Amino acid sequence: MSEDSSLSPAQLPDEQEPAAENKNRWNEIWERLLRLGLGEMALRVGTVVASIILVLLVIWVMGSLYLNGQIENDHDSAALAAALPTATPTVPAPPLTLLAELAYDQGIPRLAQIHTSRPSRPRFEITTYEVQKGDSVFAIAEKFGLKPQTILWGNFDALADDPHRLQPGMKLNILPMDGVLYKWHAGDSLNKVAEFFSVTPDVIIDWPGNRLNRETLGDLSKPNIPPDTPIFVPGGKRDFISWSAPLISRTDPAKAKIFGPGYCGTQYDGYIGQGTFVWPTTQTWLSGYDYSPETNHWGIDIAGALGNPIYAADSGVVVYSGWNDWGYGYVVVIDHGNGWQTLYAHLSQIYTGCGASVSQGETIGAMGSTGRSSGPHLHFELMNASGVRVNPHNYLQK
Repeated sequence: MSEDSSLSPAQLPDEQEPAAENKNRWNEIWERLLRLGLGEMALRVGTVVASIILVLLVIWVMGSLYLNGQIENDHDSAALAAALPTATPTVPAPPLTLLAELAYDQGIPRLAQIHTSRPSRPRFEITTYEVQKGDSVFAIAEKFGLKPQTILWGNFDALADDPHRLQPGMKLNILPMDGVLYKWHAGDSLNKVAEFFSVTPDVIIDWPGNRLNRETLGDLSKPNIPPDTPIFVPGGKRDFISWSAPLISRTDPAKAKIFGPGYCGTQYDGYIGQGTFVWPTTQTWLSGYDYSPETNHWGIDIAGALGNPIYAADSGVVVYSGWNDWGYGYVVVIDHGNGWQTLYAHLSQIYTGCGASVSQGETIGAMGSTGRSSGPHLHFELMNASGVRVNPHNYLQK
């Protein structure tokens, strides 16, 4: 009979007993961890430790091979056995513009720009500009980043606060920023001048372009500034001087005498207007300036051809009829008897004289280009009882 190959526990070799005991010990430790709720944590810690050991092992193996030159030697021997490669043609480096394009395509560019522009510096000096055909106060102001009134305030000698005086070839002062140009007069007080332009004396003194020295300036009430010295007042402002006719009453028309020979005598009777206003000519589009108090233009310039009829916007009495000495040419002013007055300027002919009563829509003259005018048009103003010129667009009925 063959002997039974199976062994009872009592017959196990002695070397297997410690292994069984170790296994039982680890089982007991694991059960204790589970009872304490640390089983999951133990698994995580074990996983991390095992990963670290594996990484260290890989690093050690790779480092040993490369440091000993085993891989490099094998590679070199294989390269020597192979045929020598053919020479690779040299390709020139791409131009800088291509690199710049690639940089823009792939992310934020960090290449230095070859062509750079110097940032604009503050301007302290007054420059000049020659007016071109088609220029206006608005266009020139926009070209130099200024307000329209600054162009007028910087050129009173040439424009006299009247945008219609602008002519091609005229040389204008271009101020360095918005403000007023003032010509110093003998006996002027710096305090008074600053107050008139709504600034402090320090604003005028500290402007570099004025070249005023505090130490030699002396008393601000009588500063050492030579007469006719141009003084720039940065941020300064003032009221415009108006050469248009004032509110002319029927009973006191003499106040308009200084505006030219077209003034009329006293008028007591005549038509009274309805308070509504019709369009004063045949054309209905503008040519030139619109109503713009910022350029001292208190009316609208209506386009048309030489000789086009001019109509009374409302019924009333003519209180001015004739030439205006301040650039308006032939002018008619109608008092409507209800606080309103209308003005019609640059006429080529006048059909109604002083004291004439006219009805709404009646022809009072013909369109022209007399006075300071660059072409046939009607300059039309509408004034209320307070003597304030209002925007005709808000009242005219087309």
